[in-house]
Amino acid sequence: MAAISLIGFMIVAHPFVLLFDRYRRKAQHFVAKLWAAATVAPFFKIEYEGLENLPSHDAPAVYVSNHQSFLDIYTLLTLGRSFKFISKTAIFLFPIIGWAMSMMGTIPLKRMDSRSQLECLKRCMDLIGNGASVFFFPEGTRSKDGKLGDFKKGAFSVAAKTRVPVVPITLIGTGGIMPAGMEGVVNSGSVKVIIHKPIKETDPEILRQIARNTILDTLKLRC
Repeated sequence: MAAISLIGFMIVAHPFVLLFDRYRRKAQHFVAKLWAAATVAPFFKIEYEGLENLPSHDAPAVYVSNHQSFLDIYTLLTLGRSFKFISKTAIFLFPIIGWAMSMMGTIPLKRMDSRSQLECLKRCMDLIGNGASVFFFPEGTRSKDGKLGDFKKGAFSVAAKTRVPVVPITLIGTGGIMPAGMEGVVNSGSVKVIIHKPIKETDPEILRQIARNTILDTLKLRC
């Protein structure tokens, strides 16, 4: 119901967004924030920690977090930041959700396709160069057992090349409420979003290690 009631606003606003705010698309992300908040509110409460570590709305950055659940994106949208997610192309085919993703500027990616991966990274750098932010789940997929996987280097190469900070975010609780592969299940629980201090480095490998260790140490301490 939230999707149906709000998609109309996105459609009406979209020509103006493309004309005046092609890269950040703040209006579409504002609607997405309302959509996400209305979607999760009946099921769980979100607690935020470290909001002071978020860069300003107009400061481009590369955001990264652990990935446990389909609910992660809804949870992150409630932060109200107009970062561009990366999503596999198949999701764009879903009515309403796919349309909203396209209007928000979500970046499509074909898994196991090196050309698509290269185009995705180029698109990310172009967005950052024009003042937008991007969001990566550097594990590449949702964790089925809650353990943090290895981080792929793409997000950190983009940050190093564009000289913007990496903002690590730890998500706690989403995997317990809606486990990976069990999208029809909604368990009771609460969610915590922990925003860590931005990391500024020019070496992508150092960025990768610091970001992963920051999230890993937090998960060990809080879970």
